Amino acid sequence: MEFNFVAWALAALAGIVIGAVWFGPKTFFPIWWKFMGRSPEEQPGTANMGVVFGLTFVGAFLQAAVLQLVINLAQAANGDLDWFGGLATGALMGVGFAAATVLGHKLFGGFSLKVWVLEVGQDIVSLAAMGAILAAMI
Repeated sequence: MEFNFVAWALAALAGIVIGAVWFGPKTFFPIWWKFMGRSPEEQPGTANMGVVFGLTFVGAFLQAAVLQLVINLAQAANGDLDWFGGLATGALMGVGFAAATVLGHKLFGGFSLKVWVLEVGQDIVSLAAMGAILAAMI
């Protein structure tokens, strides 16, 4: 199996950029913040946003590494996957693992399905893009 650390970093960066656009002030952030039960006056984040973004990148890097492993296994079973096969694999991982796992967390945490939809929508899109990048680069 081939591991490409540059591909992992690029895929992780793509996931971060998609998340930043998805939850930007002109996209879904205002509605997500409202669905979370927060007022516009409340500020998100913590005192050290460097740690938040750093750990978010570490998480995205780990997602890229595991996603490449899944793509490698799929390739070993079925032959090479092109970028579209990687995109589909990432999207399926987003639906089957990210969305399905987080559903219970959100519901037991008292959040609405609207919060879940906005959050896992970004997860699915990010993992799909990450899968496309990884499959194209391996």
